Amino acid sequence: MSDVYAARRGLLRDRCAAAGNAAALITRPANVRYLSGASPLGAVLLVGPTDDVLFCAGAPTGEADEGRLDEHLRVCVLGNPGADPAVAAADMAAGVRADSLAVEEHHITVGRHRALRSVAPRLRLADLGAAVEQQRLVKDEEEIACLRIAAEIADQALGELLESILVGRTERHLALELERRLVDHGADGPAFPTSVGTGPHSGRSRHRPSDRRVEEGDFLSVCLGANYRGYRCEIGRTFVIGTSPADWQIALYDLVFTAQRAGREALLPGAAYRDVDHAARSVLDSAGHAEALAPSTGHGVGLEIDEDPQLAPTAMGKLDACVPVTVEPGVHLPGRGGVRIDDTLVVRPEADGGPELLTITTKELLAL
Repeated sequence: MSDVYAARRGLLRDRCAAAGNAAALITRPANVRYLSGASPLGAVLLVGPTDDVLFCAGAPTGEADEGRLDEHLRVCVLGNPGADPAVAAADMAAGVRADSLAVEEHHITVGRHRALRSVAPRLRLADLGAAVEQQRLVKDEEEIACLRIAAEIADQALGELLESILVGRTERHLALELERRLVDHGADGPAFPTSVGTGPHSGRSRHRPSDRRVEEGDFLSVCLGANYRGYRCEIGRTFVIGTSPADWQIALYDLVFTAQRAGREALLPGAAYRDVDHAARSVLDSAGHAEALAPSTGHGVGLEIDEDPQLAPTAMGKLDACVPVTVEPGVHLPGRGGVRIDDTLVVRPEADGGPELLTITTKELLAL
């Protein structure tokens, strides 16, 4: 992997040079990990004209949540616990007579920006923008393999929960059990806070689990994901508890399923982000649910659970192959509940079979 990280930093170095910047300071943790293999707490990465250095307040621990650091990358551990790694990196850049430093202005604070100017007043600070995020957009096969394993773990955890007794248990209890099962199956942890919604809470996006207990006849919607080696997937399913579904539950489920399938089928290289959103959204819109729809139909996943691209009505851009995204339409009816269906997929050309579905738990409406 050292060669992979070096190549990623090389691409960024070339981009900086083309923009007239001698070096880049990376502060966003996911970007630090992408370029160096690990992101110790508070660490920053200086990508210089010839040398790259990771600055840390304390020595890297090697724990799974940090990642595995590129063994060939130079590491500078600051002796002063109160020292700012970003300031130390800017000082080094000035010391090697770099005339400009690109920083992630969308991540860095105003106070930190001032501190950089103070320590290196002759260093011109430029905006790196989302250069690293754009570089992260298309995943290599090793990254996709990590996402595939994360999806398998999430499928396993969800499948085991469905085999247990659910009536009478609280949303909070079920969410905690799912997160424990994720770790039991090899995840570093949950990809995001697990959402479990029952009855009138079902179908809500990012519902925070409460002490409401599962009752017969409820819709139960679950959204969870696994974090495996820093890569995060997402799966969401909706079920009916205890009895045969009511007619309104079947109709609503079939509608959301149709919308989700339309979104999945639109995931092809060259498809506009907004067209994928429209494929799913138009199904629900035409059924009269326009006001209840989320701002986007899906989003990219990787080292962060919600990254580019955004599959939204006003999103600009087109899909490339090997971009992993979610497709997660849903409808929530106030006071009654609702349905969400969420998959993680990888964009593939039709010649390769079309979109690769990573989360494979059945989407059949099951009565549990």
